Amino acid sequence: MFETLGNKLQDILERLQREKTLTDTQVKAAMREIRMALLEADVNFGVAKEFVARVSEKAVGQEVLGSLDAGQMVVKLVHDELIETLGGESRQPTLKTEGNVIFMVGLQGAGKTTSTGKLAKFYKEKGRRVLLVAADTQRPAAREQLRTLGNQVGVPVLEVANGETPAQTKQRLTEAMQADFRDLVIVDTAGRLQIDEGLMDQLADLQAALQPTETLLVVDAMTGQEALSVARTFDERVNLSGLMITKMDGDARGGAALSARFVTGKPIYFAGNSEKLTGLEPFYPDRVAGRILGMGDVLGLIERAQQADLQSMETKKAEEFDLEDLLNQLRQIRKMGPLGDLIKLIPGMSRALPEGFSIDEKQIHKIDSMISSMTLKERRNPKILNASRRKRIATGAGTQVSEINKLVKMHEQMKDMMKMLQRMSGGKGMGGNMGKLGAGMKGGRGLQPSQVPPKLPGTRR
Repeated sequence: MFETLGNKLQDILERLQREKTLTDTQVKAAMREIRMALLEADVNFGVAKEFVARVSEKAVGQEVLGSLDAGQMVVKLVHDELIETLGGESRQPTLKTEGNVIFMVGLQGAGKTTSTGKLAKFYKEKGRRVLLVAADTQRPAAREQLRTLGNQVGVPVLEVANGETPAQTKQRLTEAMQADFRDLVIVDTAGRLQIDEGLMDQLADLQAALQPTETLLVVDAMTGQEALSVARTFDERVNLSGLMITKMDGDARGGAALSARFVTGKPIYFAGNSEKLTGLEPFYPDRVAGRILGMGDVLGLIERAQQADLQSMETKKAEEFDLEDLLNQLRQIRKMGPLGDLIKLIPGMSRALPEGFSIDEKQIHKIDSMISSMTLKERRNPKILNASRRKRIATGAGTQVSEINKLVKMHEQMKDMMKMLQRMSGGKGMGGNMGKLGAGMKGGRGLQPSQVPPKLPGTRR
C-alpha cells in the first residue's frame, strides 16, 4: 500500500545520504519534497505539515547541519517520526479473564463483517472462547455472511432479529452466555454508505446496552481523506478505543493509515491484508515505518517462517535435498504469503532489485504441478528421469518437456547453492547457515557474483 510513498521518500533520503555535509538550504528543500510526497499519498495536510515541522525542529536541535553523518541522521529522524505518527509502540486490546466485549463499527464496505470473522479466528487461536453477535440488521446479507464466517472459524453466532431493541439484545446475550460460557464477545454492528444521525443513534444505544470493553473503528485504507471525517465522527459519538485498517494489500496510497491514527489519537490495533480469514496482523508502527523507508521487516519475515514451520530445512544436507523436499518447502513458503511480498520484508531488497523485477505466482503453482505428476521414486531420485519419463510427467502436468528440463536444472543449482552455504556454516544444515549469510550481508559485502542464487522460474530480473 505504501509503495509509491516509500519509493519517493527513499529517493529523497538517498540523495541526502550521498552528501558529505548538509546545508540549511538542502534540508529545507528535502523537507518540502517530503511534505509533497506525503500529500500525494493522501496524507492530511495538517498531518503532513506537522510531520515535516517536527523533523525540521529535531534536525536543528541536534545540530545535524555540517555533520559528517548528517544524511544518516536525517534518515533516522524521518524514521522515528514515521513511527510516532503511526502510533509509537505497538498496542493491542487489553483482555480480561472474562467479560470482554469488542464493538466493531464503521461504514458499509469498509470490510467490517469480514474483519469481525478474522478477529474471531485470531483470538480463538489464542485460546479464547469467542461468540459473534450479528447486529447488522440494515444489510440483508450481513447476518448470513457472519454466520458463514462463524462456521468457518468454528465459533457460534447470535443473530439479532429485525426490530429487536438493544435491551432485548442484551437479555438474549446474557442468556446465551449462561447456557454456553464465552470469555470474548465480538459484535458486528450496522454500517451505512455514509454517516447519518440515525446510524449514530442506533450505535450509541446498542453500545450503552452492551457496555463494550473495546470499540474498534474499521477504516478502509482506500478511502483516503474521507477516513478522517469518518474517524472523527465515530470517535465523538461512540468513543473509540482503537482502529483497524483494512485492505492494506491494495493499491491505496497510505494516507488513511498515517492520518486516522494522528487525528483520533487512538492506536491502530490491527491491519487486514487479504480477504482470507488468516489475513489479519497486529499493527507494528516500527515495522510499517521500516517497510516505507525500505528497511524491511525481518521480525515479520521470521514470524511468517515460524508459522509456516520450515523446521525440516535445518538438518537437511545438500546431497539429500530431493524434489520431494523442494515440493514440501515450496508449499510451506506459499503459506507465508505471496513471494513478492516476502521479498519486500528483506532489508534493502525492494530497492536492490532491478526495475521490472516480478514473480509470477502461477509459475510456482506450475512447479507444484510438475513435481506432483512424478512418482515418489522419481522425486527422490531425479537422476532416473529419462526422456520417456519426462514426456509422461509433462503430459500429466499439462506443460512441455522443456519446462521439466528447467525444473531439474534449477533443482541441481539449488543443491549447489546449499553445498556452498553449508561449507560457509561449517557443514551445518540450512538452519545454521542463514545467520552467517545474514552477517555477511550486514557487513556490507553482500553476495559475490559467484554466490548469487539460481533464478527461480516465474521471476524476471
